[in-house]
Amino acid sequence: MSDKGYLLKESDLLPLSIGAALLGTGGGGNPYVGMLRARELIRKGAEVRVLPLDALPDDAWIGEVGGIGAPVVGVEKIEEGGECYRAMRAVEETAGVKLSATISAEIGGSNALEPVIAAAYAGLPVIDGDGMGRAFPEVQMTTFFIYGAKAAPAAIADEKGNVVVFKEVIDMFWLETFARGVSVNMGAAAGLAIAPMSMEFVRRTAVPGTVTQALSIGHTVLEARQKRQNVVERVVASTGGKLFFTGKVTDVRRELVGGFARGHAHISGVGDWAGSEARIAIQNENLVLWVDEVPVIMVPDLIINLELDTGEPITTEVLRYGQRIAVIGLPVHELMKTPKALEIVGPKAFGYPELTFNPLQPQPVVA
Repeated sequence: MSDKGYLLKESDLLPLSIGAALLGTGGGGNPYVGMLRARELIRKGAEVRVLPLDALPDDAWIGEVGGIGAPVVGVEKIEEGGECYRAMRAVEETAGVKLSATISAEIGGSNALEPVIAAAYAGLPVIDGDGMGRAFPEVQMTTFFIYGAKAAPAAIADEKGNVVVFKEVIDMFWLETFARGVSVNMGAAAGLAIAPMSMEFVRRTAVPGTVTQALSIGHTVLEARQKRQNVVERVVASTGGKLFFTGKVTDVRRELVGGFARGHAHISGVGDWAGSEARIAIQNENLVLWVDEVPVIMVPDLIINLELDTGEPITTEVLRYGQRIAVIGLPVHELMKTPKALEIVGPKAFGYPELTFNPLQPQPVVA
């Protein structure tokens, strides 16, 4: 990518949505719906350029945006499209600054498209990076907040035109509490924008290159299908991931609690795992994978469900009985594995005090 970046084309949106669904570890919202909204804006003439982290000066202001709520709600409650844009403009007005670019809170799911949509409305570029390198369910679980971003001013907006500004907030945990409560009253799906960040800060704290990573993964999936290759094998080889289980979903239990979709999925093994049983804990995203009651992958590493035959990433809101899936693990970025980060995104932060994070080791990448 040159210093001038890469101009997103309509043909990029499908692979971007597929790659974002995979990196979303089951969460981040339905990427197909986000892709459709971005596509309509580009068809109407909007131009969005993806910029590398070194393209803007240190004193440029960057706006992080993303959807907040429960992904399962997004299946029926389709967003209007301008939620994150309106929240972003409210933050600009409150902070008294002008943004130079947007960046994703999380590269996972529909939230990979939210900064593209907000940028299209605003006539701004998008930074090639994000605050997670995956998806997480709570506002404070970004590298930006973990490493010192301000909690306010922030704003949340819904599809009806309501915009709520959080002018003063003590810390990121209070922002999560307040924003989550408002999002529930907005129908458990809204757009959130946090306080502007300097480009110098974003350069130090963002997970780099995740927009182009998602694009590359999506192109790999589409190319493997076209060539009738084993999509799961191609994805594993090209990402440095590892296949941990294949099986048939025998039970999915989900409920909407406090603005989150929480539950478990149970999988009976097939192929090399015939006779084994797996279980995945869910809080919007996949949190822990147990195989025969032994935890083998846990947050913050990525637990990714793919359809066994097509390699299509499966988000938690569409996971259902009878699906044949492959479960792969992918190491998270180093910024998410520091002691400081693990306090916020490790297994204990999600209510698993008995688990100690055992990081996945990167596997050789095969083009």
